[in-house]
Amino acid sequence: MLSEEVKTAYDNFYTNSDVAWRMLGAKYKAKNIIEVCKGIKPQKVLEIGAGDGSILHYLNDWNFAPELYALEIAQSGVDIINDRKLSRLKEARTFDGYKIPYDDDSFDLIILAHVLEHVEHERVLIRELKRVAQFIVVEVPKDYRFGVDNRVKHFLDYGHINMYTPTLLRFLLQSEGLEILEDKVSITAPETVKFNEFVNRKAPKTFTKNLKIELEYRIKKTLGNLLGRKKQEQFANAYTVLTKKSDQNLQIF
Repeated sequence: MLSEEVKTAYDNFYTNSDVAWRMLGAKYKAKNIIEVCKGIKPQKVLEIGAGDGSILHYLNDWNFAPELYALEIAQSGVDIINDRKLSRLKEARTFDGYKIPYDDDSFDLIILAHVLEHVEHERVLIRELKRVAQFIVVEVPKDYRFGVDNRVKHFLDYGHINMYTPTLLRFLLQSEGLEILEDKVSITAPETVKFNEFVNRKAPKTFTKNLKIELEYRIKKTLGNLLGRKKQEQFANAYTVLTKKSDQNLQIF
């Protein structure tokens, strides 16, 4: 069901990607995953849309689970994952984007980190996740802002064809019979903002700009803590949620 346009777009994506940038982002994604999963002890973990294995690198080093597996639509990504020689990695392979090539209940946990916003048929994929794992952790960027409809090209250039708020993601997951166990909103760390500003965008590195980045982060964190969850979700750049499957399926009318 994966369209040829999408497959072609990702086929060689990881051969030219910025390794340092991807590793920096993956570090914080892995931390979020570990935090929301602190109440479970998964033995077999599958990451879907594993990219170049950046998140798996940290989960492997931080002893997250004894067995790690990876599925990715791009062969270039799978090649890089295998080249990492991760000690806990049991298998990395390509798939068609929807049909997971494993038996029912093969895994304790599936990780879907910054993938759902790229998926053309998100509910089809979610039902496959439920088939093969007891727990599912999903992280998405919080792209939605006022006036986002004026920035369509910007998001399509990143391959983001879906947008979520924490509320919308919870609705999607719960309507597919998933129980929310833990969740977390997060603001992009100053380290990541600085890398994007000074390395990716090649902006001049100044004391004033450094200070502004640090202050903006601290102000948002402080206001979020003082004003509660609604304000935290407003400031968030990403949302991470751990779910558990139930026997319930989508019921309409």
